[in-house]
Formats: sequence, C-alpha cells, structure tokens
Amino acid sequence: MTPDPTTTTPNTAKTWSQRFESALHPAVAIFNASIGFDIELIEYDITGSVAHAEMLAKTGIISAEEGELLVNGLEQVRAEHRAGTFTPGVDAEDVHFAVERRLTELVGDVGKKLHTARSRNDQVGTDTRLYLRDQVTSIQAQLREFQAALLAHAEQHVETPIPGYTHLQRAQPLSLAHHLLAYFEMAQRDWERLDELYKRVNTCPLGAGALAGTTFPIDREYTADRLGFERIYANSLDAVSDRDFAVEFLCASSLIVAHLSRMSEEMILWASQEFSFIRLTDSCSTGSSIMPQKKNPDIPELVRGKTGRVFGHLQGMLVLIKALPLAYNKDMQEDKEALFDSVKTVKGCLEAMTILLNEGIEFRTERLASAVAEDFSNATDVADYLAAKGVPFREAYNLVGKVVRTCLESNKLLKELTIEEWQALHPKFEADIYAAIAPSQVISARNSLGGTGFTRVREALAKAQATIA
Repeated sequence: MTPDPTTTTPNTAKTWSQRFESALHPAVAIFNASIGFDIELIEYDITGSVAHAEMLAKTGIISAEEGELLVNGLEQVRAEHRAGTFTPGVDAEDVHFAVERRLTELVGDVGKKLHTARSRNDQVGTDTRLYLRDQVTSIQAQLREFQAALLAHAEQHVETPIPGYTHLQRAQPLSLAHHLLAYFEMAQRDWERLDELYKRVNTCPLGAGALAGTTFPIDREYTADRLGFERIYANSLDAVSDRDFAVEFLCASSLIVAHLSRMSEEMILWASQEFSFIRLTDSCSTGSSIMPQKKNPDIPELVRGKTGRVFGHLQGMLVLIKALPLAYNKDMQEDKEALFDSVKTVKGCLEAMTILLNEGIEFRTERLASAVAEDFSNATDVADYLAAKGVPFREAYNLVGKVVRTCLESNKLLKELTIEEWQALHPKFEADIYAAIAPSQVISARNSLGGTGFTRVREALAKAQATIA
C-alpha cells in the first residue's frame, strides 16, 4: 500500500509534545511514515493494546470503567478494520497512532489514557513479535504439507531407481524415494529451526517503555500472560532494541528457500529433454509465445529466483543492526518490510512447490530405469565385490579403473563384458558378478544406516510418516 500524499495534513497534531512550533514538511511526513506497510500489524496492535488497557485497569492506574471503555473501543476499531471502513492515511504516521487516534474519536478523552506506561518502542516490539509468532506457526504448517507431498511420491517409488550424482557426474544409483527423503530431512530441520526460534520470538517487551521502564505500578507478567508470551525481557534496553529474533527468522527463511531452490534446480534439470526424468503437467507449466513445442518449468524457476529476495533481506537486516547504539533508533522501522516480504515470499514458495509436487510432475519410471543401466555408476560395486573376496580395496579400486577404461575403449558397459573378459582382468571374478552390478542389487545392497537400500528406505519412510502424523 503506497501512502497517498494528498491525505497528509501538515497541521495535524502528532504524537510528540508541543515542543515543536511548526508542522513537519509534507515530503518528510511521507518519508517518515510507516503506515503504508505497518498497517499489516493492526490486528496485533489492537490485541496488544487490549491487554495493556486491561492491565492498566487491573493495577488501578485507570478505573475499571475506563478500562472497559478502552477495550470496547479497541474492538470497535478492529471491527471497522475488518469491514474495510478504517483506512488511515499518511497523516496517521504509523499504525499505533492511527489506532489510538480512532479510539479517541470513538470514546473521547479516555482514549488518550491508553498510552499510559507505554512507548511506541515497546509497543511496536510487541506487535512485531505477535505477528511473527503467528507466521512461524503458519510456515511450520506449510512445511508439513510440503513434507507430506514428498512422502506421497516417495511411497510410490521406493524401488524406482534414479541416477545419483556428485559434481553433477553420474556417481551411484539410488532409490528415488531415498532422493526425495533427503528433501524431507532438509524441511524437517527447517521446521525444527522455526520451533527453536518461536521460543525466542515468544518473549514480551511490553512494559519496557521507551528504554528505561516506567514509574507506574504496571504488571508485566499479567500482560505477557494475557498475550500468550512465555517470558518477559529482563532488561528494558534490550527489550526495545532487540531484533535478533528478526535476523533469526530471516536466517531460517533463507535456509527454507535455499532448500526449495536446490530442489527447484533439480526439477528444472529433470524436466529438460536431456534428462527427461519427469513430465510436467499442464496445470503447473506454461508455454512459449513463439515456440509451440515448449513446456516451461515456471514454478521452480520462480522459486529459484525469489530465493535471492530473502537472502537480500537477511543481509539488509544484519547491516541494519550492526552499528546501532542502544536503545531504539528510527532505523529499526526498516525491519518491517523485510519481515513482511520474506514471510510472503517463503509462504508463496512453499505453497507453489507443494502444488508442483502434488499436481505438477509425473516421474518417468521407464526413463529412470534406463538411465541407471547406461553408465558406470556400478563401478564401486565391482570394487566392493572384489574386496568382499579378499582383494584389498585400494587394489580393487585401481583394477576397476582399468576395467572402466577397457570398457570405454571397446564401447561396452560393465554388464556387457563376458565372464572370460572379467576373469582375464582378475581370477576372483565369477558368474555372480552380473547380479552384483545390476542396478536394483546395487541399490538394495546399501543397507547401512541412512543408506539407499530398500529396507532402510522403508524404515525411513515409516519414521517420516510418524514425524508428521
């Protein structure tokens, strides 16, 4: 929402004192205002103000009747906002003053008592934490949906092979389910990071005042409990100047989109004609304006592109706080847009990738099967075969390198060597070498804990299902 300069009223009284003799320059008022974006916090601002008003009445700082009047007025402002009839402009400066001004219009001078024992510094800190607390929970729920979509594919493809890569070179064949479960584990770490972050977000700064606390007999524990916070800040300076939780959120968000971007890159490769591992459905791809044969992987490409936005916000937030003296500084107003945009971007990317998994791709199992049968990704298993028969692994390794070179020179795959050719290379080779290097055997044999063996993959699937149950 872009502030409308025409709504600025130069002579409108501001929240600061009568120390100022002239009005703020209209252009500076627009530059200074945050109402264009912090209106996002209005529900949280009202919720925090309700708790504060109740506390003021509970402690006798205002009367019970005044407290009730404030709470009812605040709820009316909330109702007006939800109905779309409360739309403050730049003259309100920020969401906090906008709510307080409208409240005073509704209930009279008692509305001016709402800000007793409170500063915008601890107020905005409270609003932001209430907002982010909800967003963390929402993103965690989306991560679970993303994980469920991964599991739906994994359950169908335990014994579907896929080439495994290192350095983007064919390495060893894998269970496709095992490959997908790698992303499940990344998403699980993302979920856990948010869970740990939630505890630090869930700390209440309300009552810290501008920076030094207040002379009024407030009850900080009451408002914290009323707002569902687990604890309160122990130091008032730290309470109003702390943005560590915002940095942490942006860091966690950056890792979420980094993981989505890695998966996106693979989806883009897999959808190409060169790989042809997946087929894109019409509902999740677009065409070219001049090349009618094309299907473009727009979702993963956009996710890959949007990742940079979140990375940028993280860097920006770190730069924002790196040299701020205690306590609050106006610079901190810049944290909102970074947080709001990152939340929107992360949630959008998670939704889009979950839809892509659920509706947008089909794995081409025949192509995957042929892919693992047309390379030398079973070469390590030849070395393992010899090592199991008593040949030192390093000797076996060197010998297999010679075998691969021989195959390349004769334009053969390992499976195409005759038993005589095998035994000419080493007498330990026997007829069972063919079974040992078959892709399904190569995959199923890797049953070490965390490996791609089918037994281990089924165990991992069961554990994953229990995690999100």
